[in-house]
Amino acid sequence: MPPGLSTSDFYYILPELVLTGGSLLLLIIDVLLPKRGSGGVLAWITVLVLGATAISLSPFVSTHTVVAGGLLAVDQFALFFKVVFLFAAAVTVLISIPYLDVEGARSPGEYYFLILCATLGMMIMAGGIDLITIFIGLETMAVSFYILTGFIKPSQRSNEAAVKYFLLGAFSLGILLYGMSLMYGLSGTTNLRHMAPILSGMSRDPRLILAVILVVAGVGFKIAAVPFHMWAPDVYEGAPTPVTAFLSVGSKAASFAMLLRIFLEGLPGLSVDWRFLFEALSIVTMTAGNFAALTQSNLKRMLAYSSIAHAGYVLMGVVAGTPRGVTAVLIYLLVYSFMQLGAFAIIVLLRRRDVVGDELKDFSGLAFRNPFAAFAMLVFMLSLGGIPPTAGFMGKFWLFGAAIDAGYYRLAFIGVLNSAVSLYYYVRVVVFMYIKTERAGSEPVMSPALAFALAVVVVATIALGVYPQLLFDAAEASARTLGVGPVTTALR
Repeated sequence: MPPGLSTSDFYYILPELVLTGGSLLLLIIDVLLPKRGSGGVLAWITVLVLGATAISLSPFVSTHTVVAGGLLAVDQFALFFKVVFLFAAAVTVLISIPYLDVEGARSPGEYYFLILCATLGMMIMAGGIDLITIFIGLETMAVSFYILTGFIKPSQRSNEAAVKYFLLGAFSLGILLYGMSLMYGLSGTTNLRHMAPILSGMSRDPRLILAVILVVAGVGFKIAAVPFHMWAPDVYEGAPTPVTAFLSVGSKAASFAMLLRIFLEGLPGLSVDWRFLFEALSIVTMTAGNFAALTQSNLKRMLAYSSIAHAGYVLMGVVAGTPRGVTAVLIYLLVYSFMQLGAFAIIVLLRRRDVVGDELKDFSGLAFRNPFAAFAMLVFMLSLGGIPPTAGFMGKFWLFGAAIDAGYYRLAFIGVLNSAVSLYYYVRVVVFMYIKTERAGSEPVMSPALAFALAVVVVATIALGVYPQLLFDAAEASARTLGVGPVTTALR
């Protein structure tokens, strides 16, 4: 294919161009507006940019093509993830408005610009079918998150989290790049679809096995899979709470999009090897994450270990490696976004000048202080635990069903046991809200933006648990464009 971009390519990358232009426009407006009191205006401008980007996706609902000389795929798989990223970014911006006000952040324009940059990197990762494109998207996202993690400069916890995240992120990136370089050296190309038939014929080459192990390790860090999870609890606790929410949802979804692209499109001939590795990672990750969460009293650390466990659940769909497994991954990542963002939004609500709001004791008596917030947290905790009729139950049902369909009965059984274990620490939060009567600090006041964001995710979490058909259909259509064939509907 000819190098560079053709004129028609600019049409196909319109969403990325809109997002890039909007982020630059945001910086200009930030300079023109007065420094005090401009945070809310900049936040709503950011939401408008994200909305315009979402609208620009509409012409590509049925598109399935490759652009930019084979660097980017414009298909429904990428479209599905882009919708997840834009939604997560919009909710993050809305819950950031009261948080930045409480923290007294002096540069809200830079903060929202970095969120847009991180979203842009995620979108590039989802569409990337070339190792170079994936790397560019990954670094755009990662650098933005490094800065966002340490954005609250007076906070020692935030600074420490940023340093840890940067150092471990750079180390894992080196491992990932080494694996990618071996894949390139053995195949002579960085394009995943061109690479697949070449590497399929040399599946027993020890150099290729080493490449697979290195790439699994590099990707394992990004999704916080055990034993590559050591960064997550400290970073989740120390980062600004809205950033933690976005990191736990957007970065994880983008990393799984990258994982599916690399292994299902670039390394299908080595599926026996990487399925074995991911099965072991899935079992260890969900088990270690859940048992570590049992002892946590800090909600952000608890949700960090919970996020690690959920990465283990999602890996079950990857291990299945079937169209149904891919569909299950897509479904779960979307419903996980709703419940995880909502849980962190409640923590943001409890952050006041006299209360940090991320300890279990801060939730004491919340049902009497703010019934709507307590009900919303109840919905999110039940959904994270996989209790019907919530979206979390449907997501786990689809994942466990995919593992059973593929013959991984032991993996599905371990997943069910781990889901039962997780109920302890989720219900523990509910007990504090509805049983405990002690009250910490002043009463939480819900801003209109935060109330709107909470209402959206609560409705989505319940609606997709009661009527998930539309989500199933969208995820199935997206999975087909990954080149894994028609999707079975046996267990619907």
